[in-house]
Amino acid sequence: MSHPTLATRARLSEVRYEIRGELARRARELEAQGRELIKLNIGNPGAFGFRAPEHLQRAITGRIADTDPYTHQQGLPAAREAIAAFHRARGTPNATPERVFIGNGVSELIDLSLRALLNPGDEVLLPSPDYPLWSAATILNDGRPVYYACRPENGFLPDPDEIEALVTPRTRAIVLINPNNPTGAAYPRELLERVVDIAARHGLLLMSDEIYDSILYDGAPFHPLAPLAGDVPCLSFGGLSKVHRACGWRVGWAVLSGDPLASGELHHAMDLLGALRLCANVPGQFAIEAALHGEDTIAPLCAPGGRLHEARRAVVESVAASEHLDLVAPAGALYAFPSVVGAAGVGFDDHAFALELMETEDVLVVPGSSFNVPWRNHFRVTLLPEPDQLREVFARIGRVLQRRVEAGAKPRAATA
Repeated sequence: MSHPTLATRARLSEVRYEIRGELARRARELEAQGRELIKLNIGNPGAFGFRAPEHLQRAITGRIADTDPYTHQQGLPAAREAIAAFHRARGTPNATPERVFIGNGVSELIDLSLRALLNPGDEVLLPSPDYPLWSAATILNDGRPVYYACRPENGFLPDPDEIEALVTPRTRAIVLINPNNPTGAAYPRELLERVVDIAARHGLLLMSDEIYDSILYDGAPFHPLAPLAGDVPCLSFGGLSKVHRACGWRVGWAVLSGDPLASGELHHAMDLLGALRLCANVPGQFAIEAALHGEDTIAPLCAPGGRLHEARRAVVESVAASEHLDLVAPAGALYAFPSVVGAAGVGFDDHAFALELMETEDVLVVPGSSFNVPWRNHFRVTLLPEPDQLREVFARIGRVLQRRVEAGAKPRAATA
């Protein structure tokens, strides 16, 4: 007996997440055939030999007997106090434990906060390129993503005048990703102040994804948004995944700052939604205080001679040596976002290129258009591999691009 096909939510057709999508599925098929791939599609430190710092591991193992019960829906009180103290030291206004929400990674809190904020048809201003979870969470919570351009010719920084021109009566929030994924841009203070002014004048919520806040190169600054926002309602997102190399622990947080009266309803809505999912992962919360107030283990990795700094150097130098590539050097985060230029860029299709690179050179990258940009000549790589491996990756990329030039830059049809 046959059964009717089960229909799924229609809006899922609008959601893109190529970081773990079709190309990643094809990669698993090739690996099942015995192929060994260099997978640069996910910023997953543990997959490249990084470990969460030992003092964080000890903080969990020393309290493992206390991790069986549910905790408060917003998180362990001591963990929330540690986050609040960290933000108070930065100058975040009204940073108290009551205004801290701990979640199963920042991803869950992005979804939860947009669910608390949006009514059907409400608009969220998002950067283009963006981390695609932001677009997906907006769509799946019945909102509408509206993109402001972050162009390579402007160092991937947005124009505040263009942001304000997109504001309509349906606009509810402005999202910033700083340092940016996928571009690595770090936003100057003056730019952030202008965005705060837009939010203040239009009554918008600021949402600042700061998961890479301490991953910076060559003296690039990081300016947290909440201290600049003052009384303007602001949600600041952070976590253990990237700076502390503990992705699998799924520990993230959001701090709601600004005028408590203006954000009281949002606070209650987030608390309700947090209660409906009972609580976040408890064991990882015991590492938060050690992470935020203990030894700084990320700065040495980002300093000259450190592994991340040298990986970034390998990418920057490889691109500079190529006649087919261009790059705005990342100031922060764990990624580079090169563009294909010149003869190799004629008729270029980023998805077909990514597939050809994987099929012929055993390298998996993410097409740039996956990050909600209108152009098709970029791709993203992570900076997590060893520097020598990244140099080898760009040698393989160079071979694919050179073949395209010699073939008259005709895009090869996808075969998978």
